[in-house]
Amino acid sequence: MKNVSLYLGLVAVLVTAAAGCNKKRRTPTVQTAPPAAPLATLNLATAGSISGTVRLDGTPPVFRPINMSAEPDCAKAHPKPLMPEEVVTGADGALANVVVYVKSSDLQKYRFPTPAQPVLLDQRGCMYVPHIVTLMTNQPLEVRNLDQTTHNVHALPVDNPEWNESQPIGAPPIKQRFAVPENAIPLQCNVHPWMKAYVFVFANPYFAVTAKDGKFEIDNLPPGTYTVEAWQEKYGVEDQPITLAPKESKEVSFTFKAATTPE
Repeated sequence: MKNVSLYLGLVAVLVTAAAGCNKKRRTPTVQTAPPAAPLATLNLATAGSISGTVRLDGTPPVFRPINMSAEPDCAKAHPKPLMPEEVVTGADGALANVVVYVKSSDLQKYRFPTPAQPVLLDQRGCMYVPHIVTLMTNQPLEVRNLDQTTHNVHALPVDNPEWNESQPIGAPPIKQRFAVPENAIPLQCNVHPWMKAYVFVFANPYFAVTAKDGKFEIDNLPPGTYTVEAWQEKYGVEDQPITLAPKESKEVSFTFKAATTPE
């Protein structure tokens, strides 16, 4: 009887083991996100353009000349008084250094290649030239020191990493990129506090900066409804809606109001 019990117990163990071997192993379910929709390619055959002028209504502010006496080599480069570039006007109130750009979530569906050509920013006569720098995300920025003095270039973004690099006389260009779109990133030199520029980083190529004639032009814009925004260092932003039909060219103009009280 004892042998029978041992035999029955052994059979039970073998049956349980066999059942375990025959049982299918469960494979954990892996959740995968659906593939992203492919980005559209811009059809240049239907693209249009916008252009216009930015002007200042009223009397521009009067600034004190920049004092470069602490840096004689740079002062020599400016025999005439040099004014800050916060507000620069031309004939009939034309406004320079205004960044005009197109805003629309619809632009996110297009594929815009990153330009390989670097955007240059020079330090010349202890000034940043140009005063406004525009580029696309991840496009190279090269900052050159053309002066006979040491500078440092200090970028103060909010959405991109901050950086601060010294640049002695004859040093190679500083090379940087910005991965995230961001407007009006201040760029300054801690050695020469009057030196200031702004960097604008865009996810698309639809932007322009006005020269002293106040004019701008933005080409190869796909048909659609957009907001066109103009940014000026002292006076802020102005927006205008626009609807562009296929192959259409439209004019958009902006007017900033000068302060009514003395600066």
